[in-house]
Amino acid sequence: MTPIDPTRRNRNRLALLAIFALFFGGMLVAGLLRFSGWRPEGMKNHGELLDPPGDLRQVVPVQVDGSEYRWNPRERMWRILVVAPRGCAAPCVRLSRDLELVRELFAQRADHVHILWVGDFPADGLRTPALRHLRDDAALRAGLPRLDDPQGMPVYVVDPNGFVILRYAPGFDPGHLRTDLSRLLKLK
Repeated sequence: MTPIDPTRRNRNRLALLAIFALFFGGMLVAGLLRFSGWRPEGMKNHGELLDPPGDLRQVVPVQVDGSEYRWNPRERMWRILVVAPRGCAAPCVRLSRDLELVRELFAQRADHVHILWVGDFPADGLRTPALRHLRDDAALRAGLPRLDDPQGMPVYVVDPNGFVILRYAPGFDPGHLRTDLSRLLKLK
């Protein structure tokens, strides 16, 4: 057996330690970032993630025409839900147009988004096939966290099962809703 050169042996050991340090050091840094709550900018929601989510599964909303609106998870339909205050004029017209624009920007996925409007719909509001005008209902209101906001109308995102998962504060940027909902539509 030939003797191993000590400098070569030490260099090989250092190389092995460096490989271990790179591998496990990267895992350690990733674990620290993950458990500290840090997330990359592109992975953050713009809307408020509701924890626990509102549960509307047992609520069967009734549309203004008297028909029931069922959640039906098999359809994989996402919903944007608004509860409009009485006598809402210009802000509701603007919001109805913004929400329809957000929905239309999903292109081929736009068919998987309904806009649920609870309460008075403005006469000048944009009525589209995706709009479902619902009657005001106390059970529906009870499933919407922090609905009575003194700043105005919050907007909610409801998943296909009937869980209220995101809340947008009054005066939100519709582009933020579009970004969040487009990520959710990709889960389909």
